[in-house]
Amino acid sequence: MAEGEAPTIETRTHTALHVLKGAVQRVLGAKWTASVYVKGSRGCLVVKYNRKPSREEMERVEAEANRKIEEDSPIEELEMKREEAERRWGDAIYDLFPIPDGVERLKILHIEGWNVNACRERHTKTTGEIGRLRIRKFRYRPSRELLEISFEILDE
Repeated sequence: MAEGEAPTIETRTHTALHVLKGAVQRVLGAKWTASVYVKGSRGCLVVKYNRKPSREEMERVEAEANRKIEEDSPIEELEMKREEAERRWGDAIYDLFPIPDGVERLKILHIEGWNVNACRERHTKTTGEIGRLRIRKFRYRPSRELLEISFEILDE
């Protein structure tokens, strides 16, 4: 993104995935992302999880994500050697979809105290640029132990 250029809707929605993941980790304790999807202002985060969360828990996840967005926290995009990233953050930078062994440099998204992830996509400079996040629905797949969280971002 050029200096002063507004982030695209996809960039805002993708960044919201990272904020949502941080909230899911805090409220539910789920660590591993199984897949992600973004199209326009809508997205889906799928995490490995061992039970269906209650509606109240999911309301807390949404509230935590929006609190982080309202904080307008800075977002760092770092590029570093893979071994340095692993030394600094361990396996927290990874998801269930692996990065090929031959990749020696990683782009890392870092929201201090909230989320860290190897990610090659573009991101907003702060969480406040995302807008408001609303969880549209969630579905638990017990046979695969996957929790699917569909959301959208709003310009409120």
